[in-house]
Amino acid sequence: MTIQPITTSRSYTADRAWLASLHGTDQTETITLDIAKFTKDTHWVASTDTHQQYSRVLSGVPVGKISASGLYGPYDPAAADGRQTLAGVVFAEALFAPTATKVPAALLWHGVIKAASVPGGIDPTKVTPSSTGAQIRFV
Repeated sequence: MTIQPITTSRSYTADRAWLASLHGTDQTETITLDIAKFTKDTHWVASTDTHQQYSRVLSGVPVGKISASGLYGPYDPAAADGRQTLAGVVFAEALFAPTATKVPAALLWHGVIKAASVPGGIDPTKVTPSSTGAQIRFV
């Protein structure tokens, strides 16, 4: 009898159709997302892969910092918890386990973004420019 190990590998490529320029991509910051604030199939997708059961927050999702917790949630100009101020966008897809409540992610706070390609959408006219916050230009 011969034992032959089998190896399987999978790779995932982030969809960065929202990224209009590489400017600022070398200046990301580490943040923590409050996954309970995000909407499935708008901001994150569940895994359909039986070998890799981690869900993933989509890259390009706009986020704001929640004042009370210091965590980040989806940007919402109508919010009153801190998320009404754009902090930036999730730069790279962030994988998380089904039971996770907090997810580490990379924040792109400085760069050029194609507004029409942002996951979940964004209305650039509702984003208040900031000299101390996110330095994002929408095209």
